Amino acid sequence: METIKLNIDLSVNQLIEAVKQLSPKDRLKVNDAIWNEDIEIPVEHQQIVLERMAKAKTNPERLLDWDEVSKTI
Repeated sequence: METIKLNIDLSVNQLIEAVKQLSPKDRLKVNDAIWNEDIEIPVEHQQIVLERMAKAKTNPERLLDWDEVSKTI
């Protein structure tokens, strides 16, 4: 396994450019390392989603079709 030792300050853009230089296989490893972390969704956010889902079920006519909406943007 390759290791990279860095002790430098990087901006986000510089980090992105460095990652772009990796092989596709290594880019996927970076992606997996970032997104495979357990991300806890705050209870407040969960409640908002549940409330919106309930509203959609009780009043489905209030929902807009994305294909139609995207034409007006």
